Amino acid sequence: DDDKCPSCGGELTEPRLFNLMFKTFMGPVEEDASIVYLRPETAQGIFVNFQNVLASTRKKLPLGIAQIGKSFRNEITPGNFIFRTREFEQMEMEFFVKPESADEWFNHWVNERFQWYLNLGLNKDKLRLREHGKDELAHYALGCQDVEYLFPMGWSELEGIANRGDFDLAQHVKFSKQRLDYFDEETKKRFFPYVIEPSGGVDRAALAFLVDAYDEEVDDKGEVRIVLRLHPALAPVKVAVLPLSRKENLVKVARDVYSLLRKHFVTQYDDSQSIGRRYRRQDEAGTPLCVTVDFDSLDDKQVTVRERDGMKQIRLPIEELVNVLRAKLGGEEFATQDLWSAGEK
Repeated sequence: DDDKCPSCGGELTEPRLFNLMFKTFMGPVEEDASIVYLRPETAQGIFVNFQNVLASTRKKLPLGIAQIGKSFRNEITPGNFIFRTREFEQMEMEFFVKPESADEWFNHWVNERFQWYLNLGLNKDKLRLREHGKDELAHYALGCQDVEYLFPMGWSELEGIANRGDFDLAQHVKFSKQRLDYFDEETKKRFFPYVIEPSGGVDRAALAFLVDAYDEEVDDKGEVRIVLRLHPALAPVKVAVLPLSRKENLVKVARDVYSLLRKHFVTQYDDSQSIGRRYRRQDEAGTPLCVTVDFDSLDDKQVTVRERDGMKQIRLPIEELVNVLRAKLGGEEFATQDLWSAGEK
């Protein structure tokens, strides 16, 4: 029965027209001549400016133009926290190539974009590539793969990488009557470049990184330590300086250390509550490294560096602090012989 829902058997309403773009008016008068739409993606401006970029940069193919910006879609069913919203941040690149090299570049960008998420710490077991079937492809697309992440609500798309052929530039020429083709100086031929388009959602990626980084550890006493295991490149605060006390002589050294570090890293100074609570607070915020200034620091001019994930610690001179922290934030492991467990100092 065409009047019944195939899933629940309920009555269907009359067909209605859905507008997936936001319509508004440019200027103070609402008239047909002033109708405009908020952009549903960032790509259009890249295609329109293709010749401008060629003329101003004098680049040859392959040529990539990328941008990050706001997009707006009149979603019918927004939801899943920040995953599907009507206003979102989008990052897109239009990579223009010669037609004969399109397949090679498509595979290149599929691998590059997948590796980008891995490099920033996403769990490989929760990340996958899904190739679009022929029934899913846009009518102009020659191929498309999605980077998907296993969210609590299931597998969902983070980014799509598509081989769009020459559809976009050809369509713009058709309706604008402007020249947007490419002249190859080697072959002396004109043609429309093929476009490889990686298109990802900043909000979706941020949600994936947060979900993936969140962890809870239960110790022998049943106490829970909440840890946000963000990659150092994504951590909002890279280093925290924690004086063991608010005594004036100790605060002076701690402030000097803070002044030293904040020139090189996003650094936070925290002297509120016990040192244990402060460690936990930084763990929850995803801060990779904490620098503790104690009373021994007054004499030996050394501080203790504690790393977030394994709670390992190392003692080192203040003068070496910047170089060591830079190495640790870059992925260098703590040397085993220089470590002690928390509480064993």
